[in-house]
Amino acid sequence: MPKTTAERVQQRRDKLRAAGLRPVQVWVPDTRAPGFAEEVRRQCEAIAAAEDTAEGRAETAFWEAVTADTWDGLE
Repeated sequence: MPKTTAERVQQRRDKLRAAGLRPVQVWVPDTRAPGFAEEVRRQCEAIAAAEDTAEGRAETAFWEAVTADTWDGLE
């Protein structure tokens, strides 16, 4: 008798768990939501404006310094 979709999904999940993996749920912004593009634009403009200040340049320099090793070799 053929397995149901639910049974196949459960079997797959059981195999993944047996391999030492566990499921996680990740929530991300809905890029289709009304106002999403406008909010992204607003945040980008705020970041760009901050980079024109001494404090913003210091903040940028800080984050570039602490993440430098993360980006090495990715080019």
